Amino acid sequence: MLPYRLSFEHPIYLWLMLALPLLWYVGFRALGVLGKTRRVLALLLRSLVWTILVFALAGVQLVRVSDVVTVMYVLDQSESIPNAKRQVMLDYVVRNVKRHRDARRGDKAGIIVFGRDASIEIPPFDDEIRLRRLESLMDRSDATNLESALNLAQATMPDDTSRRIVVVTDGNENLGQARKLVARVAAAGIGIDVVPVMLDAKSEVLVEKMDLPSDIRKGQPFEARIVVTSYSDAKAEGDEPTKGKLRVKQKVGDSESILLEEDITLDPGKNVFPLRHTIDRPAPYIYEAEFVPAGKDDDGLRQNNSATAYTHVRGKGRVLLIEDRDKIGDFDLLVGRLRDNNIEVVTQANDNLFGSLAELQAYDAVILAGVPRVSGSNENEITSFTDPQIEMLVRNTQQLGAGLLMIGGPEAFGAGGWTGSEIEKAMPVDFKIKNAKVQAVGALALIMHASEMADGNHWQKVICKSAIEQLGPSDLAGVLHWNFSGDAWLWGGDPASPGLLEVGPNRRSMLARVSKMTPGDMPQFDPAMKMAAKSLTNAPASVKHCIIISDGDPSDPMPGTITAFKNNNITISTVAVASHGLAGSQRLQKIATATGGKYYSVKSGRALPKIFQREARRVSKPLVYEPPGGAVPEVIFPHAMLDGIDRVLPPISGFVMTQTKDSPLAQVLIQSPKPDQPENATILAAWTYGLGRTAVLTTDAGARWASAWNEWEDYDKFYSQLVRWLMRPTGDTGKFTIATNVKDGQVEVVVNALAKDDSFLDFLEMNATALDANLNPIPLAMRQTAPGRYVGSFPATSAGSYFVNVVPGPGAAPLTTGVTVPYSDEYRVRETNLALIESLAATEPRGGQVGEVTAPLENQASEELVDANAFRGGLSLARSIRDAWPWFVLAGCCLFLGDVMVRRIAFDFGWVGKAIKKMRGEQDSAAEVVTRLDALRKNKSQVDEDLEKRRASVRFEPTRVESSDDPVELSDIGQAKSKIDTATTKSTAAPEQSSYTERLLEAKRRARKDKGD
Repeated sequence: MLPYRLSFEHPIYLWLMLALPLLWYVGFRALGVLGKTRRVLALLLRSLVWTILVFALAGVQLVRVSDVVTVMYVLDQSESIPNAKRQVMLDYVVRNVKRHRDARRGDKAGIIVFGRDASIEIPPFDDEIRLRRLESLMDRSDATNLESALNLAQATMPDDTSRRIVVVTDGNENLGQARKLVARVAAAGIGIDVVPVMLDAKSEVLVEKMDLPSDIRKGQPFEARIVVTSYSDAKAEGDEPTKGKLRVKQKVGDSESILLEEDITLDPGKNVFPLRHTIDRPAPYIYEAEFVPAGKDDDGLRQNNSATAYTHVRGKGRVLLIEDRDKIGDFDLLVGRLRDNNIEVVTQANDNLFGSLAELQAYDAVILAGVPRVSGSNENEITSFTDPQIEMLVRNTQQLGAGLLMIGGPEAFGAGGWTGSEIEKAMPVDFKIKNAKVQAVGALALIMHASEMADGNHWQKVICKSAIEQLGPSDLAGVLHWNFSGDAWLWGGDPASPGLLEVGPNRRSMLARVSKMTPGDMPQFDPAMKMAAKSLTNAPASVKHCIIISDGDPSDPMPGTITAFKNNNITISTVAVASHGLAGSQRLQKIATATGGKYYSVKSGRALPKIFQREARRVSKPLVYEPPGGAVPEVIFPHAMLDGIDRVLPPISGFVMTQTKDSPLAQVLIQSPKPDQPENATILAAWTYGLGRTAVLTTDAGARWASAWNEWEDYDKFYSQLVRWLMRPTGDTGKFTIATNVKDGQVEVVVNALAKDDSFLDFLEMNATALDANLNPIPLAMRQTAPGRYVGSFPATSAGSYFVNVVPGPGAAPLTTGVTVPYSDEYRVRETNLALIESLAATEPRGGQVGEVTAPLENQASEELVDANAFRGGLSLARSIRDAWPWFVLAGCCLFLGDVMVRRIAFDFGWVGKAIKKMRGEQDSAAEVVTRLDALRKNKSQVDEDLEKRRASVRFEPTRVESSDDPVELSDIGQAKSKIDTATTKSTAAPEQSSYTERLLEAKRRARKDKGD
């Protein structure tokens, strides 16, 4: 059988071949002048050109038929396959390929391994497989995704060969649907053989599930049930009870407690253990039941020894109040009054903050009560809000609908280091003052000498950036460092205060210069401190501060330098890092004490950014506004939270200045008459942020500035209405229902929304989030799929309980639920799934025969198994098709040129005979020579006669001269006539034997002469 043949994509064009007889009929008559041989040759070429062009129009293709066989071995490497049998799989593949692959035919073989996902171990190639162990690293082996493996095998095998897949598996598929894919595989002509892997039944204990109500009320007793199943070893003599310990844990946020821990004995089969419990604190809870076997041989897999469950305990609205650990008790009055108004308040210090978004879900509002971002006075006491905690606060409001309130104090808002944070973005005011008329300017100078500490240059850059980012746009900042030629400012500045620049327009360039900074080992403090004192003294700032970071090695500053700082109210804080003994520490402590600053001793560089954030707040003190005589705030905008409140409020002695956001959504409700700039005189402002509400109260709650409010008759009404307006809506969720479904590693969340009249609620802007088993947030997007129906999904590849929160819209009560994702079915497998294995092999490929279920793979690859020929026939022959019409078009163009050449050029092939004679050494006879000479003479005479005839037929006729516009006299006409007659006479008298060329030249000369005359 020929390996190649032609086929046509559009065979209808082949009917044009019927025009060939007409082509010959017309061409034979039209090309009669060419002679018989040239005419036939031209017609043959023309017919060939026509045939080629018709083939090209018909889409001629080159089809290659191949009997080469490609076999892909697909090996199951999931957790249900014992490790010992995984090596046996590879041994089987190596031996089977070596025994049956036809090298002369060019058969190919490859290997794919799979678990949760599939990976190519060896791509198909035409040689034996020489592999001692499998080297592919799969991300997850806790599931069996046979569909993914078959899909990858089909995509990997070349189309120009016959194809077969050999699947080595126990058939316990728990991801994907191989039965659906196998039909597509068979339609592609791919056969499937299956090698069943037989599993040994051993003793196994499974914690199947833990059942408890999903929604429990506070103080309501409930009963949980733990279901534990025990399987015995099939080879054991009789069923022995399995002993072990059952432990039940309760988790809420990051806290964990053990509810039950007792020894149990498991009978073969299912065992149910009840647990009665009562919860008094509203919050989302996760319960975990775990079995610990007493003996190592009593249980094969530890991954299936635990199960989790989720429940949510509901109660009345709760508020979390976070206060500064250095000022515990400043807000006790507020907390007590809120509790008196039936608002449950939980207090936290900023050194013992929440650790997860799940913890915040227990509260409907959060109050930041005069708390700074960073607090503490030394390395061991420094504490701060972490970036993740700040993000949780914002997300709890923006996405989950909780309220967020900031109350003022000397270390709140911009004065507390919150400038530039995500909290600032969530508030209706900015913490930076942008009004030049308000002199809220501070100046900060940094003296850097920490190059000798571990990663010193890195940490110096980090702390410089942290300090600069804390400053407001009107503040001034400068950095002094030793650059190996002396002390120098990192950037320029005003001549009066060199080295200090305004932060606002220069913040980016400052941060860029800091990134390139390489401070050296400063030999003495005095020169750098004198430079800092001079610039800070002349700086137009109301608060001036200097920070020195050093190991204490440089020599002491001069007493006059310290005096210059004291006389100009410039404070210095010092940070000792890797100090050189007691002397270095004392030197730095002495500088800080003498100028009214603070001294820090740091052993780890990780504490430095927090210290510098705290110290940078000193230059923000101008934001604290304490006008002489105080101020009387007034209500300037009516609002629900101010119902029943008089327009004029009791006086206050101070507040923190802010800048009202340039947004129509930001509402300023209470304002101070001082300062004169109203955008910086906000006392109370609020707005809606995402799905929640935020508000700022820039004065305090009575500890320092608003002490006159403590006896105010509307104190309770004002704060209780403010907090209740902020709180997340709770109670009746209306006609909303929420359900979850776990399938193929995805959790589907379905919400059905109905109005009070049972009509569908469409086009709702639902906001949802999920928390995984480790309380990490997972994005969850809800989309409408039908009237009143909203669906979203998120991946859940790890076992455990997941928390879901859906807010149907602004002002709506959140829908909360939990879903327990059990451990993978991979850990429940007890026996081989022969039904799936047989159905895969029974699928008949297109043009081929059904596959085979071979001998099972046991603890070794048997000869019977290896003898099963995976490279046998019974498959459709592979065909590879390649378009050939472009080459046919090119060939037709070339042959068309040959057709033109035959018709236009007459070839003399007499030279061929002469060449043959010459090669043979033959000479021309004398008669042939005389004949050729006579022919040449005759031809010459004929040519001469033709030339004479042509010369005689040519006559010269002078060119007609164009008439001139100038007038011509009659005498001139006569003279011209006389000249013409003379010229005619001379021409007639010319000798007859003059050549044609000579006569032509003579005529031209006469014409030029006449023109000259």
